[in-house]
Amino acid sequence: MTTPPSKNFTLPDQQARRSRRKEARPGELLAAALDLFVEKGFAATRVDEVAQRAGVSKGTLFLYFPSKEELFKAVVRENISGRFAEWNDEIDRFDGSTHDMLRYCLFNWWERVGSTQASGIPKLMMSEAQNFPELASFYRQEVMQPGNALIERVLRRGVASGEFRPMDFTYGVYLVLAPMLFLALWKHSLGTCCGDDVQLDPHKYLAAQLDMLTHGFNQPKNHPNPSLEHALP
Repeated sequence: MTTPPSKNFTLPDQQARRSRRKEARPGELLAAALDLFVEKGFAATRVDEVAQRAGVSKGTLFLYFPSKEELFKAVVRENISGRFAEWNDEIDRFDGSTHDMLRYCLFNWWERVGSTQASGIPKLMMSEAQNFPELASFYRQEVMQPGNALIERVLRRGVASGEFRPMDFTYGVYLVLAPMLFLALWKHSLGTCCGDDVQLDPHKYLAAQLDMLTHGFNQPKNHPNPSLEHALP
């Protein structure tokens, strides 16, 4: 008669599965929290809902994130602010015209953020910032400031190379941000209830906006290259 395997024979497998499950929990919690924050807003989302959607207990959630505010901050870092080092490195290594760089920034933003659930975070902050000033301050420091600085780098590069005319960089940044924010708002508000006849093609929309931006930013032909000191601060 064959002796059945001992229970200890499967223990390493069971331990490995539990270990993998434990390692996956923070990511599962962040994904569940992102979905619920975008669907319901920060105020209306309860931590027990996040835990339930992630398939864990509320106590397990608090092992990783001590409060709903810290959970939200982790969601923002995972999906947006934690990527700025990578994005700045890509700008450092970019080999091409500033027009091409600006195109790269807009279209890659759409692929990596705008087309994903993370694009609902800006809409959430616009609607709830006044009620949660501490989170608004966090978002300004970790998303808005580095994001604006990255776009300003692109615009200053264009002015320095003579591709773009001198400009007020603060408002130049807002001009670049405007179509990105519009797409994010459209995706998570009116776009969800409009018929097919008024739906936007994000790539066509960004291409049209890029055309308008660069025609406005471009240095007129036969104009001497300006030096940076002539650009408005």
